[in-house]
Amino acid sequence: MIKEFKNFIMTGNVIDLAVGVILGAAIGAVVNGFVADIAMPFIGHFTGGVDFSELKYVLDEAVIGTDGAIVTPENAIKFGSWINTIIKLIAVGFVLFLIVKVYNKTKKAVEAAPAGPSEIDLLTEIRDALKK
Repeated sequence: MIKEFKNFIMTGNVIDLAVGVILGAAIGAVVNGFVADIAMPFIGHFTGGVDFSELKYVLDEAVIGTDGAIVTPENAIKFGSWINTIIKLIAVGFVLFLIVKVYNKTKKAVEAAPAGPSEIDLLTEIRDALKK
């Protein structure tokens, strides 16, 4: 069983998948940094300083006790976080689009295989060989 597991792990597909997951996590961190540190401040500037992550619709206010501790937390629909998630999705999709586009340009075009003899040519050769 251990030998089968070793053979499974050492196949190219599993190694390629592991590399893809690690690179995906690294690219995700880069894209998240881009969105949080560059895109969102830029968008916030043009929307009058709105921080999307703070946008919410409060259903129930938080209840605070006499000692200042929160007895019941605020219940709110945080649609600003959802807007941030949509922007991140668009940014990730765009980055992946660029990566795939560059990758496709680097692939060498597969040359077409030379055309072999046609069916008629093969049948003619067989007929001639049988006549001999």
